[in-house]
Amino acid sequence: MTDDSPRTVEVEGTRLHLAHPDELPIRWVGQQETLKQLLAAWKVVDAEDLPMNPRLLGKPGVGKTTLAYAAGKALGRDAYIYQATMDTRPEDLLITPVVDRQGAIRYVASSLVTAMIRGGVVILDEGNRMSEKSWASLAPLLDNRRYIESIVAGVKVQAHPDFRLVATMNDDASTYELPEYIHSRLQPQIFLDFPDHDEEKQILSENLPFSDEQILEYVTQFLQAAHDADDAYTVRDGVNIARYALKLLEESPRDRMAALSLSVVQILGEEALRHLPR
Repeated sequence: MTDDSPRTVEVEGTRLHLAHPDELPIRWVGQQETLKQLLAAWKVVDAEDLPMNPRLLGKPGVGKTTLAYAAGKALGRDAYIYQATMDTRPEDLLITPVVDRQGAIRYVASSLVTAMIRGGVVILDEGNRMSEKSWASLAPLLDNRRYIESIVAGVKVQAHPDFRLVATMNDDASTYELPEYIHSRLQPQIFLDFPDHDEEKQILSENLPFSDEQILEYVTQFLQAAHDADDAYTVRDGVNIARYALKLLEESPRDRMAALSLSVVQILGEEALRHLPR
């Protein structure tokens, strides 16, 4: 898809260079209730109402980013994904000064600020990897003020009425605790769990439409057994296992289970073999 929108905009006398939206060939499969909950959080029910800023919570690989992206596209909006890290600085989140080839300073808006200006959807991916200092720069955006201030560019940017935000957060130990004043602004909390057998198989089929039925069924059974054992293997792992097994079978014809076993070992390690169906 070609994005024909202007690449620059002037805010309070300062020209900002905008980011491109993300265009991904994905759609949401299964767990329609969580999609409805996310869309409900973004809904505006009265002229005095404001959209909420939900959090999608769950283990890595359960599809939080896919759900958020699909929800944004369901609204007919451009979607922008911002990958948060422990090194994310406030200026990275907002507006960054860049020296061009002529030695002049250009102000480059992040995907978040671009979404604010364009009325798009921003997905703060793995938001709880960011420090409190970075979150603090977003505090006025997440309440009824709905703006950000860039000290670097010397501008205040007001969010478009159509702007929507969602943060995805992994349920693991390698994250920061959210400060309370941000916690209260990122509501509601929407929990995304592992899919059931039929949904998981449908997701695998969506990602691997060229796979045969037997491979998909074996991998689905593997994932369901892992979930039951409380091992944190995800659909993403299942896609990689099935994809590599299919490549092994194409390269050197062999028994399907032999290909799957080798794929599991090389992707997840030998301890994961106990979940393969016999």
